[in-house]
Amino acid sequence: MLKLMPRMTHNTFFRFHSPFLNLKPLFIHRIVSSSFSTLHHKRVGTHSGTFHCDEALACFLLRLSKHFSNANIIRTRDPKVLESMDAVVDVGGVYDPLRCCYDHHQKGFEEVFGHGFVTKLSSAGLVYKHYGLEIIAKALQLDEEHPHVHQLYQALYRNFVEVANSVNYAVDAVDNGVNEYDLDEPPKYVINTTLSSRIKRLNLGWMDSDQSSDRENEAFHRAMALAGGEFLENVNYYAKSWLPARSIVMECLAARETIDSSGEIIKLNRSCPWKLHIHELEEEMKISPSIKYVLYPDDRSEKWRLQAVAISHTRFESRKPLPYLWRGLENDKLSEAAGIPGCTFVHMSGFIGGNQTYDGALAMARASLKA
Repeated sequence: MLKLMPRMTHNTFFRFHSPFLNLKPLFIHRIVSSSFSTLHHKRVGTHSGTFHCDEALACFLLRLSKHFSNANIIRTRDPKVLESMDAVVDVGGVYDPLRCCYDHHQKGFEEVFGHGFVTKLSSAGLVYKHYGLEIIAKALQLDEEHPHVHQLYQALYRNFVEVANSVNYAVDAVDNGVNEYDLDEPPKYVINTTLSSRIKRLNLGWMDSDQSSDRENEAFHRAMALAGGEFLENVNYYAKSWLPARSIVMECLAARETIDSSGEIIKLNRSCPWKLHIHELEEEMKISPSIKYVLYPDDRSEKWRLQAVAISHTRFESRKPLPYLWRGLENDKLSEAAGIPGCTFVHMSGFIGGNQTYDGALAMARASLKA
């Protein structure tokens, strides 16, 4: 049975207020209308029945593009109906961007995002690959060739659509059955709050008495809104926080030898999410030896922190923890043990410590390098 999604007619938007990129509002559309009119609107086909995160996000992303703006979503498995669509996602057994066909279930499908990524794409990844630059450029009000657009394009794929840092999303990997770890041992805990898990729970329950296509479409509406809302939240975050922090960390890395001749200590004049960038920028800037400690002011006081850099962005272990004899000590006892005035604390694991002053924090970092 042909299942036509209601046309989205009412507008809402995410406002971006970033002096860093001068972002303008990105207008999106909510599914709130009961109208079934298809006049003047493209039609995007996807399968009926149980839905998943990838086609929900794929449909949302297509509707953000210029070509498929305000497209009607038609849910069916009828091949004849699908052939009449302007685009088809997650069904049909064909990947052909020239025909706007974005399925990934067919035998022999091996498409990846490129740029060094190796995870096979889901329908969301396919749509993002072809429309992501346009969508991000529109959100940032920048040209598609602008380097910030390309940086966000890859960062959002890595951290939202694929896997890498974010177990909460991992759309492509989850939909293609890629395990997060290679170990045969059972996980120590299970995460049931991922985006894919939450969207799965939006499907009609097996005990629901009303299994009609209208109820199913309403559920898919909610899935699109959930997936799309989180995508836009990520665009907002990466534009307003991630990109500015990247520039700050890059400048601090370039100036590292002015802080200490070893080149293994950097200073941030304000706290920012530096851990998201330091490993990648070290590789890009060919920095050797690697950074061991980052100094930054405590946002809640006039004190300073020194933090050991982790061995990788996915691990907690530090490259060079603060000295063992300092760990767990505070204030005068710590200052006496370190021989450095103004010490405030060192964490039991040695990954972070503090001092009343910048000079004191720098002295702690230098002493830790030699320990």
